Amino acid sequence: MNTWLICIDDTDDIDTKGTGEIAQEVAQKLVDAELGLVSPITRHQLYIHPDIPYTSHNSAMCFTLSSGSPCELIRSIAIEHLVAESALAADPGLAVVRLVDLEASPLAKAKLIQFGLEAKRQVKTKQQAYELAKDCHVSLSEHGGTGDGVIGALAGIGLRLTGQDGRMKGQVTLNGTATKNLAPTMLTVNSVLAASNLDAVVDIDGQTLPPESTLHLSGKLKAVFQNHQFVLPVYQNGQLWCNATRSQLKNH
Repeated sequence: MNTWLICIDDTDDIDTKGTGEIAQEVAQKLVDAELGLVSPITRHQLYIHPDIPYTSHNSAMCFTLSSGSPCELIRSIAIEHLVAESALAADPGLAVVRLVDLEASPLAKAKLIQFGLEAKRQVKTKQQAYELAKDCHVSLSEHGGTGDGVIGALAGIGLRLTGQDGRMKGQVTLNGTATKNLAPTMLTVNSVLAASNLDAVVDIDGQTLPPESTLHLSGKLKAVFQNHQFVLPVYQNGQLWCNATRSQLKNH
């Protein structure tokens, strides 16, 4: 069984299906094809610059697949859906890499991480992306338009590899229900972890809360990717631990 990193970017246009939704659909297609199990999707914010075309946020979407299937089968399912569902004006890119290959090559992993971090603050080119992908044995491909989405797709792989970047797509679900407009609720850390796919609850300084800690939760619950885990950030408001605000999450 292998762990594959899969990332897509630049699939949408104004008033069309978003990249996050398409990534979710690709993940479900892989599950439906019985290729394996997928992780939650992480959204990785990239550089906002006049020289970089983007629809609204310039973010890439990445997830993992645990599968014994070959890369080409995984890619073929992902590509078929990308081509069918991406907006006509989009420039979609797809990156796929086997994690064990990167663990066996620390230099390649470091280069991908560096590319991802630089793509958060610099303009990158397709040529740079393709050259790096070739060096690091990443399957990188474009599927329409200018194909510039390969830049973000490769950057998203690097950022996911850091274990310290990205928000989990959508809201945290508790017992299968999305917490989009959660009424004020008191729950322990233990009960939240048992009812969700979260790994931990942490304060805004990154410290893990004890399982018996009581949380005061409301509104949207947003998780982030930290220390290679999906965690719910909270902050202390008087005697209460509350889910982090939008401004507190902006660096993710």
